[in-house]
Amino acid sequence: MQWQEICDNPLFRNLPFKLETNRWGQIVMSPATNQHGLYQARMIRWLAKLLDGGEPLVECGIQTAEGVKVADVAWGSTAFFKKNGRANPYLEAPEIVVEILSPSNSAEEIEFKKKLYFIAGAREFWLCNTNGSLRFFNQNGEMASSLLTPRFPLSIETDYQ
Repeated sequence: MQWQEICDNPLFRNLPFKLETNRWGQIVMSPATNQHGLYQARMIRWLAKLLDGGEPLVECGIQTAEGVKVADVAWGSTAFFKKNGRANPYLEAPEIVVEILSPSNSAEEIEFKKKLYFIAGAREFWLCNTNGSLRFFNQNGEMASSLLTPRFPLSIETDYQ
């Protein structure tokens, strides 16, 4: 099943899961939480506030060598969108790709996705831990903060516990 077929299939609408595919085109589902959604919303607000010349996205489908992976949050420049338009999935990664950890994620899975996103063209990969703290990476390794938006907070705070 191709990605667009999955997106168009009414059986997959309104599921409380994030859908991705593996290298064989099989559907992989991960449960979503409300805390996850709050972190996504806060990151989108910060990205929109701090970065000009592009757009933030949620649930950004990216074709990788190992199937379609769906970044929890991403930011693409105007140049990225002019080149890629509304492709679904994108055949290359936007400049910033963010994964928000869930209890179901393993360290190996996140490391694997990070590598796939860099191969697909991401310039930075951000990891949001379950407590809201952020880690920033480029292809050379971990950074103290984002090089693309150095004023991005090191932790996403929510007023709700």
